[in-house]
This record gives sequence, structure tokens and C-alpha cells, in this order.
Amino acid sequence: MEVTNRYITTKTHIDGAPKESHFELKTEALALSVEPGSNVVIVKNLYVSIDPYQINRMKSQSSSQKSIGFAVGIAPGEVIDTYGVAKVVASGNPKFEKDDLVVGLITWGEYSVLKEGTILNKLDPMGFPLTYHVGILGFSGLAAYGGFFEVCKPKKGEKVFVSAASGSVGNMVGQYAKQLGCYVVGCAGTKQKVELLKEKLGFDDAFNYREETDLQSALKRYFPDGIDIYFDNVGGEMLEAAVDNMNAFGRIAVCGVIAEYTDAGKRAAPDMLNVVYKRIRIQGYLAADYLNVYADFISTTSDHLRTGNMQALEDITSGVENIPSAFIGLFRGDNIGKKIVKLADE
Repeated sequence: MEVTNRYITTKTHIDGAPKESHFELKTEALALSVEPGSNVVIVKNLYVSIDPYQINRMKSQSSSQKSIGFAVGIAPGEVIDTYGVAKVVASGNPKFEKDDLVVGLITWGEYSVLKEGTILNKLDPMGFPLTYHVGILGFSGLAAYGGFFEVCKPKKGEKVFVSAASGSVGNMVGQYAKQLGCYVVGCAGTKQKVELLKEKLGFDDAFNYREETDLQSALKRYFPDGIDIYFDNVGGEMLEAAVDNMNAFGRIAVCGVIAEYTDAGKRAAPDMLNVVYKRIRIQGYLAADYLNVYADFISTTSDHLRTGNMQALEDITSGVENIPSAFIGLFRGDNIGKKIVKLADE
């Protein structure tokens, strides 16, 4: 059997903010058959994760491209891989059978042809929607769990600040912190997001950073006794303001620096005297660093979801042709929670 596979590529390297004109919807004829023993698996993609870090792979050069396999550069015209959930349609790999649900590295397209060595595992939905396995129980969730518990080493009662707090990782960090008994304040870019953080997710407080003319003063207002933990998703001026308000022995987990991804001139310059004299620890990390706590992450998060103590925040768009606009929207702050594109009915 042969199908038409539609998929997204870049037309050119992207060294600033992404635009629709940077992307192209391509089509190819794809035979849904594999040679026995080839270990190739063909899957129909159901849901794909849309993540800001991908912009660094699309640049003509970025130091991140040499760091880890997940971050390797993407050349114009190449298939773009991403985390997602799919259904097997043909398999030459004895580990997978037709109609198996799988999770792992698939593509920005309707079908993926996956060679041996690709990260791919059978998926047990555990009674949860398949989208949860793309976001809250996927790499975004692991980024939140590993960064908060392993990097920040939180203690009950500590004061926690989360930037981009309504995003895919930030919203979970805030919820984990509340479950532990911390005081949590988040920032976001709209009034609607601020209300959601407080009313739906249980943050102690939240503010719209776009309405603040002085971030340092704003953080002083929300944290009169200082910040113990800052979970950074944005970099830039927010990191500088947080450092100025940190307590002695404060911890900063740097999960992302989205403010700096598309603006080469914007670089955080925290007051290093504060870092030295307050003995602040600033650590960057990747979700893949914490695969050793994956089982704990799944167990803890599943329990919180089942008891209603945590909420999954998802922002779902349909159609392969809408992947570029979904991706571009991340850099405008359009998404609320985990951005996912649905490519086919389950």
C-alpha cells in the first residue's frame, strides 16, 4: 500500500525569529511496507511535541548543536525529528508489531520512517490521554521534575520563583513546588495566564511581566524576604533581576533562555558579586540528564494526576500544515501550557 506523506522542512537556516516563509510543506509517496529483518519501523504520527529549543537546531550555527544528539543541527530540506506519540503501520523490527502505540523520536510529518537506533518505545497509556505522554508525562515533564528536584533540591517552605510559568515546563514546576509546600510565584505575559496560574494551578501569586517597568522592584515586591529557588525558562533581564533578589545559598536551574534564542544581542549579565557573596548556584541542564529518575518522575506525576493534585495544561492544534504557526507562536507567547499538534485520530 502507498500513501502520500506530508511533512514540514525548513527552506533556509533561521538566525532570528522564525517566520512562516522559513518553512515548507512537502509531499512524498511512501510505501507502507518494510523488508523483513530490516529493523525499520513505519509509524503514523498521532501527536507531536512543539518545543522552543528546536530553533537552535535550525540556526546556521549554535554552540548547542554540539552538545547532545537531541540538539544536532537541522539542515534546510531535512526531515525534522521531534518527540511524539505514533501508531505502528509496518515493522521489520521484532520489538514492534502493527498497531502498537509507540512514543519517542518521530517527525514533523504525517508518517515517520524510523531506522534502528531511533529512540522508540512501546507506550502503555496507563489510562491517561495520549497527549499526556507528549507533555506532562514526556520530556517536558521530565525537564520540570529533574530540574526542580535534582538541580534545585527544594525544601518545604522555601520561596520559589518560576518564569514562563504558564509554559510547558514552568507550569509543572510551580505545581510540584506547591505539592512540596513551597511558596510559589510565577510570571507570564498576559492577564489570562496570570489568573490561570493562581486560580487553576494554585500558585500563591503571579504577575504579568509586560506590565512591569522594573523587574528587580517587582520581584522585591513579591518576595520581600528574598528568593530561595529561581527556575529560569527565559534568561535575559529576568535572570538578572532574580539574581539581585536571591537569598544566600539560592539555587537557579536554567532550563531554557527563550528570550535569548531569537535575539543575538540579548544576553543575561547577572551581578556576579551577588553570585559570589550570596553563594548562589546557577546550573544549566537538559532533561536527558535525569533519565535515571524517570521511573520516580512517572510514578510521582501519575499519582498527582490521578488524585487531582496536578493539572495537565495543554494547547493543541490540528494538522501538519499548522506545525510552523504552532512553532512560531511559542516565541510570541501564544501557547498556554504544552504546545502539541495533532496529526491523526487515535
